Amino acid sequence: IFPDLAPWVLGAAVLWWAAATFLVLTFPQSAVHWSSIATKLVIGLLILLPAWQGLVLIKAMPLGNWLIMAVMVLVWGADIGAYFSGRKFGKRKLVSPGKSWEGVFGGLLLSLLITAAVGVVRDWSASQMFAALAGAAVIVLISVVGDLTESMFKRQAGVKDSSNLLPGHGGVLDRIDSLTAAIPVFAVLLWMAAS
Repeated sequence: IFPDLAPWVLGAAVLWWAAATFLVLTFPQSAVHWSSIATKLVIGLLILLPAWQGLVLIKAMPLGNWLIMAVMVLVWGADIGAYFSGRKFGKRKLVSPGKSWEGVFGGLLLSLLITAAVGVVRDWSASQMFAALAGAAVIVLISVVGDLTESMFKRQAGVKDSSNLLPGHGGVLDRIDSLTAAIPVFAVLLWMAAS
């Protein structure tokens, strides 16, 4: 994507993920808003293009590879924390039967602990620590929306897996659904922090 379009692409992504949050929280009633093929195509573009553009922008930043690793670690930490806390405490279910609010809170807690540990090791100031924890919370919560959005689409389509390319893993989209939401928002937060 042309550099001049990057702010528009990432801005569209932020708006889309805000709308997706509403769609996920109101599913299955919300399905009427995105049932047409044209709407699904637009949603696909709003998910995949900004994720790619966000990666390109992050990669071009100082320490770009480390920043890409940071967003991945945040998302992976959230997934791991959600899995274990959801299995142990999960009662209030979300869109997918395997996901719960307790899992969301457990994932958020683990990612915040990872962020705090990095801050201590890197000797961040109190303001830097606060900003990093707030940013991490936003990234984790939007990554959950990405995960639940894909689950919502699969449930509406009546399928268990998004593809057969990775058997037992829910398909390729299950490996990247959280990242497609987290990466563009992470890029926007980095841009705001640098401004």
